[in-house]
Amino acid sequence: IRELLSEVTRPVLTYGTSDDADFQLTDLQQSEGISHFNVLDRKSDQNFAITLNMPGLHNALNATAALAIARNLGVSVDACQSALNKFAGVGRRFNILGELTVNTNKVLLIDDYGHHPTELAATIAATRASWPDRRLAVVFQPHRYSRTRDLFDDFAQVLSTVDVLIMMEVYPAGETLIAGADSRALCRAIRIRGQVEPVFVENKDALFEIMPGLLADEDILLVMGAGDIGTTVHELKVHLGGQN
Repeated sequence: IRELLSEVTRPVLTYGTSDDADFQLTDLQQSEGISHFNVLDRKSDQNFAITLNMPGLHNALNATAALAIARNLGVSVDACQSALNKFAGVGRRFNILGELTVNTNKVLLIDDYGHHPTELAATIAATRASWPDRRLAVVFQPHRYSRTRDLFDDFAQVLSTVDVLIMMEVYPAGETLIAGADSRALCRAIRIRGQVEPVFVENKDALFEIMPGLLADEDILLVMGAGDIGTTVHELKVHLGGQN
């Protein structure tokens, strides 16, 4: 993008974490799903304190972009701060579904639409930053055999970074099976890396049966994927003892 700026004839407004950004994100702190950070408006030399009810550098950057546009349109600082503080996010993007009691263990359940390795990495990093001392259990349903094939190594790498991994079969989205691009193959690749022992489940009934025995007190249970996992997560919540 920097290389293209010299060719742009329209007014340009930049944002980010770099020192030369027009709106610079600084001092990001995250705790229990909430982000606190500052945004420096270099044109006015004003520093704005922002509270965002979602974690992750990517979300803080999105908020900084929204702030930059709003300020450029003349929206007041107070209105920007209030709007960002009240923003509750969008469906299936780091939705905290509540704390469940599973065999006397307290488990925080989070639902997320992420299904690309870059999305997975960002969401996992955001979760780790918000709850650094808690174990992270992930249920993941890959979306499409072709995506699993094309990004196979990237999936294996990012999914190897969690503490507990439960893999559901690929949601085909109309595709036919591609040899070596299903969840069993992905589990084998992750197992070879030696960082986490993946557990494969064939269907949601198997997931419901196995989950209670895999969870420990204070776990974060992050359920991710773009297929019917979005419905399954609510059934899982009820099965584990929570209200739908």
